Amino acid sequence: VLANPSFGTIVTASGSAFSWSENSRENRLTPFANDPISDPTGEAIFVRDDESGVAWGATPAPLPRRSDEGRWVVRHGAGVTRFQHALAGLEQEFAVAVDPGDPIKVAILTLRNTSAVARRLSVFGYVEWVLGPPRPDDRRFVVTEVDESTGAILARNHYNTEFGSRVALWHMSQRADSYTCDRGEFIGRHRSLGRPAGLLRQQLQNRAGGGLHPCGALQG
Repeated sequence: VLANPSFGTIVTASGSAFSWSENSRENRLTPFANDPISDPTGEAIFVRDDESGVAWGATPAPLPRRSDEGRWVVRHGAGVTRFQHALAGLEQEFAVAVDPGDPIKVAILTLRNTSAVARRLSVFGYVEWVLGPPRPDDRRFVVTEVDESTGAILARNHYNTEFGSRVALWHMSQRADSYTCDRGEFIGRHRSLGRPAGLLRQQLQNRAGGGLHPCGALQG
């Protein structure tokens, strides 16, 4: 558990995560499955080699593990969890933390090319919005938009009785090249976050608004 008095997240060794603001039941930002066996998640970071199309995760899950992908090192420390991995001439470290005072979750992905070959990579950040308590069909009221000045995805749920005035934010350190707020587009038909269709597309379709199965997906 990484938390301050007003905001928190739970991170597991597989990379599964769940975040909340103020109240971990009534104002869930992303879904909480409470399933330690399959350990599903509504938050994920992916990396793709744009030349070969091969994609992998910043964490061991949700993409399926392969026997030849090498070893992961996961360290839970005071205020931060780090995931380290090396593959195909790249070394990566992914650090997750919560700001001590502000309601912000910070995720830092560091990639180092250890080969002599230049690489062209895309990074995808994904969250599935809930913005409320675990009620059936409640997330259909989540409305998304993109801030024109920064490219950040903003999400609101005015049907959340206690926290309807709150705004959730999903943003990269630089303006994203493309985005979508439609989970159907990013995940795809008959697919899952373990094999999302968005990783197969050159760019996302820049969709936002109401009436979507809400998510926040950024490509940079």
